[in-house]
Amino acid sequence: LIDNAWGGSSAEAWVNRKRLEDEPAFKEMLEKWKQTEATYNHDQALAAYKKRMDQWKESVKKAKAAGKAAPQAPRAPRNPLTGNHRPSNIYNGVLYPTIGYGIKGVIWYQGESNANRAYQYRKLFPYMIQNWRDEWKQGDFPFYWVQLADFRSEKPEPADSDWAELREAQTMTMDALPNTGEAVILNLGEASDIHPKNKQDVAMRLARWALAKDYGVKVVHQSPRYKSMEVKGNKVILTFDHVGGGLDTFDVTTPIGFTIAGEDKKFVKANAKIVGSDKIEVWSDAVMKPAAVRYAWADNPICNVQNKEGLPVTPFRTDDWPGVTINNQ
Repeated sequence: LIDNAWGGSSAEAWVNRKRLEDEPAFKEMLEKWKQTEATYNHDQALAAYKKRMDQWKESVKKAKAAGKAAPQAPRAPRNPLTGNHRPSNIYNGVLYPTIGYGIKGVIWYQGESNANRAYQYRKLFPYMIQNWRDEWKQGDFPFYWVQLADFRSEKPEPADSDWAELREAQTMTMDALPNTGEAVILNLGEASDIHPKNKQDVAMRLARWALAKDYGVKVVHQSPRYKSMEVKGNKVILTFDHVGGGLDTFDVTTPIGFTIAGEDKKFVKANAKIVGSDKIEVWSDAVMKPAAVRYAWADNPICNVQNKEGLPVTPFRTDDWPGVTINNQ
């Protein structure tokens, strides 16, 4: 097992630079980086930091003399040219030396640093995977990833979310490329810790994919996933794939985490009821003509639907209305 990770990195840092330059969708991103590469001066940044530190030390002395708390120290500058966000940096220095070794597959946990460009990630993430497969020349080896965990404060009312859009982009990658899979961990995160402590259950959900797809073990491995919707009056009937032993809830008996909207695109909390092993009925008295339903659509959603094997339902939306990251490059 080769641990080739660099925490907090951006996906573009893991892709061959020439391959990035060949794709028009990444032109704007690369132009911004070329500007940084041409103008950034780390010596100047260090000099400015030293000046801030001198000022901070004086502030600390004054605060102590006045019996007040010391101000927070300034952060040292990080050189973007050697960091984990610059396109192809990690590909060149970390990934490339391992290309050529035999490979059984990849497990991947990343995405936080790309959340503000989630629509771009729809293209970038599968592009990165395909780049790796092309470089290794060993076919479509398995590539399994962890969907972003629940993080940040819970919000009681429906809201836009870049993290929800990033999760959506991750899920879409299963449709874009063969031999890929996603471990959903929406019930394992921590609001105040971007690195949730429960790693064992994360690992077990990844292991289910490998056991089922690569080692011939009969085990439910994929989270339930939205398949289709049918509007009946003011109610929406949702149908799901990959339900295993059937849909269930893991705390209270009533499904929570659903929102519903009419053509005005204004989402409100929705009532929900499991009406079959693969179906959920959703409605709100405030929406007489429903047009769309969303589930677990938040940074840290309050939700509770899973299959009987304990795998959470994959977050989804039935609409394709423009999201908050659609124009970010």
